[in-house]
Amino acid sequence: MESGNVFYATGKRKDSVAKVWLTPGNGKIVVNKKDLNEYFELNVTRDLLSAPLVLTEKSDVFDVRVTVMGGGKTGQAGAIRLGVSKALELSDPDLRGVLKSAGFLTRDARKKERKKYGKKGARASFQFSKR
Repeated sequence: MESGNVFYATGKRKDSVAKVWLTPGNGKIVVNKKDLNEYFELNVTRDLLSAPLVLTEKSDVFDVRVTVMGGGKTGQAGAIRLGVSKALELSDPDLRGVLKSAGFLTRDARKKERKKYGKKGARASFQFSKR
């Protein structure tokens, strides 16, 4: 969705859902009304969500505002990455090839497997002893 110079997209991963707004600016990233470094302590997660901006060399062109909920920090970072990638594609459709070849426009469909009856977890069984 686009309104004026604001580009909006939604990204999902595991149980996380991220709403991403890209506005023209100088590269400030705000996640849930907190600074990026304050919200994500690990460099790995910070690098993960800013990868599309770095790849397309738009990290100092757009301000990113994110509302993310559900899941853990890694899942949230993955959801934000997808949302940022989709919003970048809306801002400039020519970036689609670059983002797609890097795998940033693909939804990671892996989810937690449900627990099965008669089992300890999704696949783990209870300990078996013949005697």
